[in-house]
Amino acid sequence: MIPSEVPLWAALPAALLLVAGSLLALIGSLGLLRLPSFQARMHAPTLGNTLGLACVLAASLLVASAAAGRPVLQELLIALFVVLTSPVTALLLMQASLYRDRIDGRGDGPAGY
Repeated sequence: MIPSEVPLWAALPAALLLVAGSLLALIGSLGLLRLPSFQARMHAPTLGNTLGLACVLAASLLVASAAAGRPVLQELLIALFVVLTSPVTALLLMQASLYRDRIDGRGDGPAGY
């Protein structure tokens, strides 16, 4: 892609989306540090990761499309992979945590886990 100037109509919303995405990621990281249990800690970064990345990808999509003068849709593939893998990873970590707590006798998790 030949470098070109990004028009103002694309730069301003992209900047706002980048700030929003970074704030969401920061809030998720703070939740990781402040929440008391592993299960509670898994919730905040998962949401911050997914929503923050959605904002950053929307900004990237907007700027790349404006700079190229045509729709650039590679960011949609990245979003698809993150939306598919992030919740699955969180679910597997939560199941492992419930299993570990049940084996150690610390929790009364569901019987099937």
